[in-house]
Amino acid sequence: MKKLLLLFILTANFVFGQMPDISNVWMNNSKPYIGTIGNKGQELKLKINTSEQNKKNDQEYFISGYSLVDNNYAKFEGKIVVSKYKDARKRGRIFGEYELSEENKGKHSGTFKGKFVYDFKWNRKTEQIEEQNLELTGDWKSYDGTLDFKTHLKNQ
Repeated sequence: MKKLLLLFILTANFVFGQMPDISNVWMNNSKPYIGTIGNKGQELKLKINTSEQNKKNDQEYFISGYSLVDNNYAKFEGKIVVSKYKDARKRGRIFGEYELSEENKGKHSGTFKGKFVYDFKWNRKTEQIEEQNLELTGDWKSYDGTLDFKTHLKNQ
């Protein structure tokens, strides 16, 4: 009887401990993230076209899309990793890190790396997210190592 109870508790912890699939959050309703890159605050747009939860690690998401700075357009692939989740009844907050690698097209190609914070308000009646704010803060470094810029992006 004790073994059966222990098995039930372990199974319940495994089932309820799983991260829900929030792949659609990263896609930002098909809108680009808008922000800045560099000291002069040059406009940066980042659009995520695909997002998929890792089947082996439910805290990790594989994403792809493109970045745009001036006329420099680059496709990228990468991942977003959730590291912490806080739930306060009506408001939630998710913390994590991201790393995105652009296709190598020369001097203006590189890697985005940083942290994110996702805040949202949950409506229990409609079971929908009403307000959401996603901020990505980090760095962009060129593959050849000659360029290194701070980046800051927000959802619209």
